[in-house]
Amino acid sequence: MTAPALAPFIGPAVIAIVLTAAATDLHRRRIPNWLTFGAWLLALPVQMAMHGAAGGASAWALGWLAGLGVFLPLYLLRGMAAGDVKLMAAVGAWLGAAMALQIALAAFVLGGVWALVLVVKSRRHAQLVRNIGGILRTGAGGPSVGSMPYGVAIAAGTLAMLFATP
Repeated sequence: MTAPALAPFIGPAVIAIVLTAAATDLHRRRIPNWLTFGAWLLALPVQMAMHGAAGGASAWALGWLAGLGVFLPLYLLRGMAAGDVKLMAAVGAWLGAAMALQIALAAFVLGGVWALVLVVKSRRHAQLVRNIGGILRTGAGGPSVGSMPYGVAIAAGTLAMLFATP
């Protein structure tokens, strides 16, 4: 296939990846490595077919690094699971660095609103305020106020950006 013939398959491929990840994360509370690693590996030859060997490898690597880099600090602070980071890296590998950053921002906004709703609904907002105060004072928070399948927020951010971008 030529580069123009591949372009229409990028969006649907990424949509299938993030929807599978979201469904698995909702059901099992994890995103499987076969999905994220498989997505990384499949994105490389697609990028190379579209942009040439050097350009495709560069676009793939920069997108992968952007997706990884934006979520990795949250993983290191124990605020996010490794599967979420790997999923965002896969999205970046498929869509490129600029789109990965836009999707991450959308996922942060959508995920943040969802998290606040869950905290208020569970009436754990006082613990959340204490945790934020502890983080600001000492760099360490208190007991978690809950967790959520963030693959859903990544999928929502991806869909929002794909459908918002002409």
